[in-house]
This record gives sequence, structure tokens and C-alpha cells, in this order.
Amino acid sequence: MTKQNKAFKFRLLPNKDQEIFLAKTFGCVRFVYNKMLADRKETYEKYKNDNEKRKKQKFPTPATYKSEFPFLKEVDSLALANAQINLQVAYKNFFEGRAKYPKFKSQKDKQSYTTNMVNENIKLKDRHIKLPKIKQTIKINQHREIPMDYKIKSCTITKTKSGKYFISILTEYEKEIKPVNVQHVVGLDFTMDGLYVESEQGEKANYPRFYRQSLDNLTNQQRILSRKKYGSARWEKQRLKVARLQEKTANQRKNFLHHKSKELASNYDAVSIEDLDMKGMSKTLYFGKSVHDNGWGMFTTFLEYKLKELGKQLIKIDKWFPSTKRCSCCGAEKPMALSERTYQCSCGYVVDRDYNSAINIKNEGLRLLALS
Repeated sequence: MTKQNKAFKFRLLPNKDQEIFLAKTFGCVRFVYNKMLADRKETYEKYKNDNEKRKKQKFPTPATYKSEFPFLKEVDSLALANAQINLQVAYKNFFEGRAKYPKFKSQKDKQSYTTNMVNENIKLKDRHIKLPKIKQTIKINQHREIPMDYKIKSCTITKTKSGKYFISILTEYEKEIKPVNVQHVVGLDFTMDGLYVESEQGEKANYPRFYRQSLDNLTNQQRILSRKKYGSARWEKQRLKVARLQEKTANQRKNFLHHKSKELASNYDAVSIEDLDMKGMSKTLYFGKSVHDNGWGMFTTFLEYKLKELGKQLIKIDKWFPSTKRCSCCGAEKPMALSERTYQCSCGYVVDRDYNSAINIKNEGLRLLALS
């Protein structure tokens, strides 16, 4: 038996007083994060020429600011502690080359905070949840039950641009995941127009391109917003229209990707994909909107954890693997222009280029499985 984690996301329905408290917490978490970041920058500038003194300096903690800023005592201390952890993670990612230097947070950024379960300070009962520092329980739209043997570890409260509140409840449970004997493997080749082509029948996912469908309406609404006076009541009303439209598109995409990843995880023991650099692809090939609209990165994340829960595998092959150039029939390779949509080999094999790539990805995945 091994410990596993799973998060459950629900709509949060706070009253006016609770909304005020949540707004205070969002602001205090942002304030503490920015203050600690500013102090770290100041310390570095002060001792940048003296490594020994700089290493001896202790990093500030949220508790050090409470005497100077008493309003920090009104909110959950665990939320402030998590802001410190987030800053430490941001610095670690920067020093290890995974991210840029940490930036200051603003009110326009995502509003959220995380609190932890300590001494039963978080309680979920009768579609209401008790959170630290909030006297009354908050109503939640709980559309599914959390199993009794799942222990709550932490909660993340988020406010969207459209003014909706959500809570993500992270749980821990014990489960023995037995590896599945791999018999059915499928290869997926990423495509701009249909998300992917699978290697079994050459069928596409037929992604509806939700962003492209809403683009005309979104453009009109954003044009109207640009003509409003910034900060006025009419500007705020129009901003909510734009935010709701963008949120609807994101939810449609996420729902589609969840269903497709669930379908693949249920029908196959292993899925083979290319480990693509989507950010680089969107910039280099000028396909930014098409690449981001597909949500390939989100899709692979969903697929990976769904397969893992079932004891199945997601195989990622190298992005430089010549899946497009190689003939899936004889193994010969030839250069392929992006405009060529049909693969024609000297051996006489003629097939759709994406279907050919999907078969090669599957075969490479089988080879890596055999090695492991």
C-alpha cells in the first residue's frame, strides 16, 4: 500500500462577509509575498560583493512583519506561511533553470491562497466547509462525495476573473496500484487541426477548436471594453462579460480533454506520445493560437495521472525522434516538407503523414517498453 494524493474541486458560495474575509486574505498573501521578495532583493544588493555576509543573512518570515503590519494578524497564518513556501519554490526553480526570476504579484494576477489541515481546523460536512479564521461555514456546490478514508491535507481557495470562487481540496489515501500487463498500446501524433491522430485506425480526436469558435464574439466584446472608461461601472460590467466568455471557452476545452483522456486511459494499457516543446513550437512556427487552443500540455497531464491511477503507463519519446520522416512499413527515412500531407515511400507505401507518424510513435513506445 502506498500513499496517493487526489484533489477535489468544488464551487464555493461565500456570503458577503465571507467574501470580504477572502479578499483580505488574498491581499495579505500577496502583500507578504511581495514584501519578502523585496527584502531578499534589498539584502542581495546590500551584500552582493560580500558572499560570506550574504550567506549569513536570514530570510524574513511572515511573523516578522506582524508587529509592523497588524492587519496580517486578522487572516490565516497558514496562508501566509504558504506564501513563503511559494517564494522559496520560485527561487529554487530560478536557480535550477526551470523558470525566470520571481516577479512581484499584482491584483491582476490570479487571486488564491492555500491553507493546511492542522488539528482538525478544516471540516467538511453537509455541503458546507469550515476554514481557519472564518467563524461560519461556507456553502459549497459539492457535486460528488469524498470517500471517508480520504484524509484532507490542504485547501486552495481561488477567485476567477468572472468573480466565481472555487476550492480545491487536496486529500491523501492509501492504495495499492498494481502495474497492468501491457497488451494494448496506442501511439498519438499531435496535429494542429484535431489535437491528435491515433495509430490504430488513424482516427482524429476531432477537437472542436473552442477558442476559434468564440474568437469573433470575443473580439467584439474586447473592442467594446477598450472603449469604456477604465475603472467605471460600465467598464466593470463589460469586463465581466469578457471574463465569462473566456472562462466558458476554457471550461469547454478542459471538459473535452478530460473525456478524451479518460477514454484512452480506459481502453489502452499504455499510451505513447512525443515529448514536444509546445511553447517553442507556438513561437517558431507562428501557430500560437492553434497550439494553445488545443491544450496539448493540459491533455498530456490529464492522461498521465489517469493512466497512473489505473497502474498504466504514459510513454514519452524524444522530441527529435524522426516520426514524420520514417516509413512505418520499411523503416526508410526521407525529408518531409510541412505542406506535404501524404507520405509516399520508395517501397510503394502511401499513407496520411499523421497516421504514419502515429504508427512510428507507437512502435518506438513498444521498443522503449521492451528495454524497461
